[in-house]
Amino acid sequence: MPAQTPTSAPLAPSASATAAAPTTVRSPRLGWFAVVSLTLGLFSIVTTEILPIGLLTPIGDTFGASDGTAGLMMTLPGILAAVAAPVVTVGTGRVDRRRMLCLLMAVLALANFLAACAPAYWLMMVSRVLVGCVIGAFWSIGVGLAERLVPAERVGRATALIFSAVPLGSVLGVPAGTLLAQLAGWRAVFVTMGVLTLGVLAALLVSLPPLAPQQVTRLAVLRDLLGTARARAGLAVTFLIVTAHFATYTYVTPFLADVTHAGPGLITAFLLAYGTAGIVGNFLAGAWVRRALRTTFALAAVLVAAATLLLPLLGTSRPGALALLLVWGLAYGAVPVCSQTWFATAAPHAPEAASVLFTSSFQATLSFGALAGGAVVDAASVSVVMVAGGAAAVLAATAAVCRPRG
Repeated sequence: MPAQTPTSAPLAPSASATAAAPTTVRSPRLGWFAVVSLTLGLFSIVTTEILPIGLLTPIGDTFGASDGTAGLMMTLPGILAAVAAPVVTVGTGRVDRRRMLCLLMAVLALANFLAACAPAYWLMMVSRVLVGCVIGAFWSIGVGLAERLVPAERVGRATALIFSAVPLGSVLGVPAGTLLAQLAGWRAVFVTMGVLTLGVLAALLVSLPPLAPQQVTRLAVLRDLLGTARARAGLAVTFLIVTAHFATYTYVTPFLADVTHAGPGLITAFLLAYGTAGIVGNFLAGAWVRRALRTTFALAAVLVAAATLLLPLLGTSRPGALALLLVWGLAYGAVPVCSQTWFATAAPHAPEAASVLFTSSFQATLSFGALAGGAVVDAASVSVVMVAGGAAAVLAATAAVCRPRG
């Protein structure tokens, strides 16, 4: 992740941070294999988390659930991830990080297989509880490991590769899952994800070295971080833009089906185009965020606002919907990079604490956005939720450029 020079005073080194033994120097190729394995692990997590976006209607039909109720499959993991990020990271602060990451991949595989065989909606939700626990812990522990796996001059590139898992989940995961569901049913999608996750587990076991914790993140460190004006401003911007996105994007498949009148094949193509634009946005943000974090974040929010506000007007036609989804994907691809960088610059001497705050706030807001969007969809329509999300994105852009006092 590209870093920006902090604009607030850095936190003093915490007494809770304890040095670990240096990581054994290994082959550069094996280090990059470990980075790729981490990326694939995050890809599996991201894809599993957001698969219900493309499968919302068929899963809801199977269990007789409305779109809003089916949207709980997005809400519940976010809530659990928000709790798991600090709880698991603090509670396992002295446990080897390799063991933790491998255990979390095994739990993710179990969650996917449970979803595949769920005879009732309640077991599907149990599966999503497990997914939420994995998301919070894996992100908080894994995203900062690049500097321990590759030479110092390659850390930036390795971190960018790890974060590319987010847009790749949209580019490959959701469209591929939607297509497979059309061919073999939605349960086959979760079986496939379970098998992929087991493959990632094997790769992590082979590639990761022992990773004793270099810092022990305690609740006091998180409390101190929350006390800074920069961290609170980051929370505000993240809350608004992630709410705007997931209140709307969770229900983009019903929108394309009901308003754009797109068939399943065209919806898959549209989601693929959205995700491709997200990859471009991810790397553009990586290049810009070092020089202009607030401007990049604000621009992303403005573009999300424009896309969602215009969808009810221009999204009735297929070309209009496609054009706006491309803008939306380009903009949202920048959001995780901007948010993580914001928190990292708020706590340059506590990187794992910054990752915990990023993960927890992002996931809590994701669940809130999906829940709020579901309430609006059930009470009004998918067009109304697009307008509401656009308004929240406008507020996010405003918050991004307002500099807090203190």
